[in-house]
Amino acid sequence: MLIASWNVNSVKARLQNLLAWLEEAKPDIVGLQELKCIDEAFPRAEIEALGYNIETFGQKTYNGVALLSRYRLEDVTRGIPGFEDEQSRYIEAVVSTSSGALRVASLYLPNGNPVDTPKYPYKLAWMAAFEKHAASLLNNEEAFVLAGDYNAIPTPQDVHAPDAWEGDALYRPETREAFRRLVNLGLTEAVGTLATTGPDTYTFWDYQGGAWPKNKGIRIDHHLLSPLAADKLVNVRIDKHTRDWEKPSDHVPVLIELDI
Repeated sequence: MLIASWNVNSVKARLQNLLAWLEEAKPDIVGLQELKCIDEAFPRAEIEALGYNIETFGQKTYNGVALLSRYRLEDVTRGIPGFEDEQSRYIEAVVSTSSGALRVASLYLPNGNPVDTPKYPYKLAWMAAFEKHAASLLNNEEAFVLAGDYNAIPTPQDVHAPDAWEGDALYRPETREAFRRLVNLGLTEAVGTLATTGPDTYTFWDYQGGAWPKNKGIRIDHHLLSPLAADKLVNVRIDKHTRDWEKPSDHVPVLIELDI
């Protein structure tokens, strides 16, 4: 089973790229982030034509997350349970497989910049609520994958110039500590487990300053797996070539393969 995550940076602006990639990669489940459209405006028909079931949690102009699945999506949750949030940043659902139920989530964690505004406390509060929810999922002892744009750079190896990112909300010590707490709950960070992190595992390049051709990137798109899902992890892949496509997203798809 291929499970992918992609911050498309506007699903309508990137629709042709998304459709081309879906036909090329043929993922079984996809978490999309930064839809930048309401549910009614999501290009459902075009994606359904490729064989996907769809659940969305949209928002006008900003944010928005979705799940695409070749399996039926059940027990859909929109928003982190118990966390009041006006922004559409989290969706999860359950799919039934021959190996049992698998819970999947697509998340778009707040950026948090500028750090001297309410945006950074909101980011940390969101991460704390997400940690609490992840802990509750672990208590259920089920297989799950929490995939998306975490807006968190875990280590110095995950950024092209660590010194230049000091003080940025994505790299501040509080952000990295919050990410470590998540992993230390007992989760497995898929790419960091199966690949040597560094320039080959970047997932985001800014549109400015020649970041892509110079490979001045960062790794902020992650899959966190419960123990039951991690036991089935066999491969990871980053489809960097999509960053070369016309009108690309500034993120690229990250895929994991589970032996299910």
